[in-house]
Amino acid sequence: MIQNKMSTTIKIGITDCSKYQNYHNWIAAEPDVEIIKLSYRDNNAADAAKCDGVILSGGEDVHPSRYGREDYIPYCEFDEKRDEFEWRVLEFVDKHQLPLLGICRGLQVANVYYGGTLIPHIPAFGRFDHANHGGVDRYHSVLVDINSQLKGIVGAESGEINSAHHQAADRIAPGFVANALSPDGVVEGLEREVGKEGPFLQLVQWHPERMKNLESVFSKNIKRSFIEACRKKNS
Repeated sequence: MIQNKMSTTIKIGITDCSKYQNYHNWIAAEPDVEIIKLSYRDNNAADAAKCDGVILSGGEDVHPSRYGREDYIPYCEFDEKRDEFEWRVLEFVDKHQLPLLGICRGLQVANVYYGGTLIPHIPAFGRFDHANHGGVDRYHSVLVDINSQLKGIVGAESGEINSAHHQAADRIAPGFVANALSPDGVVEGLEREVGKEGPFLQLVQWHPERMKNLESVFSKNIKRSFIEACRKKNS
């Protein structure tokens, strides 16, 4: 945390979205945690300075102009004010080396921020549909790179995750690698390359905050590792 280093309570910023309460409830279940909503509606990107770590939540598509593919606009639904706001949050996170957990859109905006690109609509680009339907998440298997930090976190080389996205990472940002893939080859997770220094950073395409089984290692262990990194930042 940038301020009040003596506090035993950690402060975690969560970016606003239509399902914000899911993220809030998931993290608020942990002891000694205070949550700060980071929202462009409140114009409070400066509140990232109060945080020990940040979660980038799901939601709208990143505007394709952010990665130089304006021709993808017909595939997208976006909110440029949110893009601009979260860019500012990421700039602060990067400058002050805060732990970062990106979820769904969070993976996508972080990949773009660091120099990557996106697949604008997965079914139109030769993969199975990964979106939810009727508000119900899909579930499918995931393969985890055995040499990844994610493998160390979840302790498994495969498992089942939920799925509710129509976009995905395409070109991976410099300095990052895919750490998890769906059976049809869609990127399900990103992290720093081995040897790249930096604070905790895990970007996941699934929704650990709303899995049917919150005791799954693909939910519980990810939250726990992020919280531990935030406590270390606070100490």
